[in-house]
Amino acid sequence: MKRSNKNRIIKDPPARPVRQETRQTTKAGGNYADRLTAYRDLHAHALFSSLGRLVATPFTSIMTLSVLAIAISLASGFYILVANVQQLTGNLETSNQISLFLRDDVSDVHANKLADSIRHDLRIQDVKLITREQAMAEFKTYSGFGDAINMLEKNPLPIVLKVLPKHTLEDKEGLEGLLNHFKQAPEVDIAQMDLQWIERLQSILAVARLFAALLNLMLGAAVLFIIGNTIRLELHNRRDEVVIAKLVGATNGFIRRPFLYTGFWIGFISGVFAWFIVAVLMLILRQPVERLSGLYEGGFHLLFLSAAETVAMIGCSSALGVLGAWVVLFFQLQNTVSE
Repeated sequence: MKRSNKNRIIKDPPARPVRQETRQTTKAGGNYADRLTAYRDLHAHALFSSLGRLVATPFTSIMTLSVLAIAISLASGFYILVANVQQLTGNLETSNQISLFLRDDVSDVHANKLADSIRHDLRIQDVKLITREQAMAEFKTYSGFGDAINMLEKNPLPIVLKVLPKHTLEDKEGLEGLLNHFKQAPEVDIAQMDLQWIERLQSILAVARLFAALLNLMLGAAVLFIIGNTIRLELHNRRDEVVIAKLVGATNGFIRRPFLYTGFWIGFISGVFAWFIVAVLMLILRQPVERLSGLYEGGFHLLFLSAAETVAMIGCSSALGVLGAWVVLFFQLQNTVSE
């Protein structure tokens, strides 16, 4: 409080608040933005500098990338092979039918009603009715006994229902249950299906999928080891640089960053090269395979990697590159600094 000339006591005017909190908040926000910008710049520098080091040694880089691309293309090629074999077995499902030979006393009208009732079953994909007349005409055409058959007074052939179940190559137990269900129908005289052929084909497909998975696992391990060894040699060649950076206070994350990006570039570029290798091989094989399919009156077309599968392949190769670099750096970085 102040005392005036007239000896009166008056109150001081209230002090104006200082915007200290706002300034501190602005300063903190600015520091956060600066740190984020610096973090981004460091990663961008490590990303492009690691790519520049690969370009600076073209011969070594091309040799490493070529070996990795061949390994990745082999893994992708076996994956495509299994996918095309599965597509081929999908076409074989049309010949994997249950044949229902109806009793002689079943009329065409009753057979049509039975076929309609079977079509409503969720386990059935399609039902085809072959009448006695159609069966006789087909028999005359392919048997070669046309004149002898004309002498018959009565058509001895029964009405046949060709039943195509769903997922015939995947559910053997379900097919057995469906076959037993048809055998118990009063209209059916004989119900037959080659379940042994299905079981053999299922075993072959299972072995092919397992073989492809094991081969892809082995080739993935090979890619991981090759990238890890490449990063180990790069770390050995830059040992003096790493030691000096460590002495001036650089953290392990800072030292590790460019090597991780090097592993990423090696895996990414190898994946792209592998995709081109597989594409060229598919273009070479496409015309002969389609010509062979046409000779057998089939509609088989070679399957290729979809967009999602292409992204997955390149992503996996890039991830293997980063993982291989990280594993090597985890075990080798401390030994390099301590030596």
